[in-house]
Amino acid sequence: MDPARLKPGITQDRITGGNEADQANPAVDRVIRGRALIFWDPERPGEKQNAIDTDQITPSNDCVSESLDHLEKRWKEGAFRYLMPDFRKRVQAGENFLIAGDRFGIGSSREMSPAGLKGVAEEAGLQLVILCGANLGDIFRRNALNLGLHVLEVPEAVADAGDGDHFVFDPVTRTVRNETKGRSYEPVALTEKEEAIRRHGGIFRIGRREFPESIRFRPRVEFPDPSTARAMTATEQIIWAHRVDRTAEVRPGNTLRVWADLLPASDGTAPFAIHTFNRITGGDTIYPRQAAIVSDHFVFTGKESDRKQTSISREFAQLNDIRPPFYAPPGAGIFHLYLPEQGLVLPGAFIPGADSHSRAYGAYGAVGIGVGSTTLGFGWSTGYVYFTLAPQRRVIFTGQLQAWVTGKDIVLELIRRWGPEQSGRMSVEFTDANLQLPIHYRNTIANMMAEGEAQNGIFPPDEITLRWFRENRFPLPYPSVQPGPRARFAMEETIDLCGISSMVAKPFSPANAHRSEQVAAERIEFNKAMIGSCTNGSYPDLLGAALVLRAAREHGRDRVVPGVDFIIFPGSGAVKERIEKPEPRLQGESIAGVFRGAGGKIRDSWCGPCFGQGPDALGKGERAITSFNRNWQNRMGIGGEGFLASPPVVAASALLGYIAPPSELGLAWDPDRFGI
Repeated sequence: MDPARLKPGITQDRITGGNEADQANPAVDRVIRGRALIFWDPERPGEKQNAIDTDQITPSNDCVSESLDHLEKRWKEGAFRYLMPDFRKRVQAGENFLIAGDRFGIGSSREMSPAGLKGVAEEAGLQLVILCGANLGDIFRRNALNLGLHVLEVPEAVADAGDGDHFVFDPVTRTVRNETKGRSYEPVALTEKEEAIRRHGGIFRIGRREFPESIRFRPRVEFPDPSTARAMTATEQIIWAHRVDRTAEVRPGNTLRVWADLLPASDGTAPFAIHTFNRITGGDTIYPRQAAIVSDHFVFTGKESDRKQTSISREFAQLNDIRPPFYAPPGAGIFHLYLPEQGLVLPGAFIPGADSHSRAYGAYGAVGIGVGSTTLGFGWSTGYVYFTLAPQRRVIFTGQLQAWVTGKDIVLELIRRWGPEQSGRMSVEFTDANLQLPIHYRNTIANMMAEGEAQNGIFPPDEITLRWFRENRFPLPYPSVQPGPRARFAMEETIDLCGISSMVAKPFSPANAHRSEQVAAERIEFNKAMIGSCTNGSYPDLLGAALVLRAAREHGRDRVVPGVDFIIFPGSGAVKERIEKPEPRLQGESIAGVFRGAGGKIRDSWCGPCFGQGPDALGKGERAITSFNRNWQNRMGIGGEGFLASPPVVAASALLGYIAPPSELGLAWDPDRFGI
């Protein structure tokens, strides 16, 4: 972690910050009036709709910026394009109090969502106020706070609201009143520092105030002594070590400034981060701090608009001397597999990434969190981010893995058990009691804490972690952090792996998971079988699928059934190259050769149909069995249905023509033959 690097010709005494952040934002003092615009649940008459995710707020095709001068044009046009096509018209007609149920804004880090919603109202000279129930999406919440969009968790107001009700919101007190019903409500409170960001107009103003001082700091990472660490979880120790303010108390609910070891973006999230960085720093004073950019989202679509978007981050990288491995061109890899592969994710690190699946870094003993583009741009400017620590939760895995069970099956079962409340927005710490979950299983579990709606998910370093780093010859600059014996967890649960079997998640939620044997009995057919993504695109993931395909030959199943497209997306360019080489466990065949021999097609390494992009995305009425991480409505393509499973289940299903585990092929589990 390095101090700020000034651009040529720039000296510290030339950098001054704006003083506007020292004063309250006048816009916060204006009372906002308007009418209710309610998202009713079509499946539950009279109830507000829950779990409106950011894919529904801003469909992926609208998460595009062709230039820094017109960032939000598409974001506003696409706001609720499919969920409420007349949203823009209704808001601009005065229905500027958006009412939704619990878990609003869950999912992706896309800051296009709050920015687009805010922009729709501002086009008509209005301010938007969002009233929602419990468990607001944590990244959406931070993004809205940064942008000055009013989002309130007020379950009582949501429950009382009716169509056309007149509302008043006082930004000074954050009190909201339903004048039609004659009732006032107090929302869930912000922390002291969050309130300061809100009152002073958002992250741009705060950033301009703090930027000059931040370049004079030299980042300091100092882990707690054994006595202090005894009462801290692994996450708390890492946050404690990375505090900017060394006297700040590390406790759930407290907001701190935290130094970042790495601040990565994708080609999709980088443009808004670049815009933020330029607004805070002036754009020509320092090089972005701890920056990394991976081109993996909009790179192989063939669209000119996507090419322009990707060029923004490429040109920014060239201008600011961001070189490989910190800059990854198209095809180099998918964000969360590429960065660890390059040795940029280390145990004990704090990594806020502008992608919700940055939680994957917990597999390597780091605190990885998903953030929006403005948080990232602020971090590029100052070297740190504002972070509010969540309550701590521990999950202990005991027992022995069963036949055909992988990390994907474990996390699907865990999310199923958590139910609608999911993790409760806690920070989750995993203990692999019997040391049997390899790194690629842990990557899947930590990665999908995004779907579990956890702040982060971390496996504190153990022998499996350290062996992986030794094998890859990566340095270990920080101490191996373990939870202290007196660490306090708000919730603890033990999961016996003996009770977990192969799983399949049906549309439209990863929590809608069922035993694969039960799903097999339904004979669910599909159009596409797809293996890959940041969740299951590693070499061991692909090997697990290839072992099933090769063994199936012995049972007369050597080709994918007619009419099914079988497509493989390696997690990185290095993985794509490696699967072309002979593999001893395939008796000298390559993984790629086995896939092609069964009728599979190997694509470049990118996110693609995992979020509905490119020629392999689902069309209306199409269905896919995938190893991806999300299967929300329209996620893999407008009008399509996605099912989630492990790579072995996807491979077996491709041969069978219906969704089923490898046992349906007549394959008996043999850990020596199929275990990875």
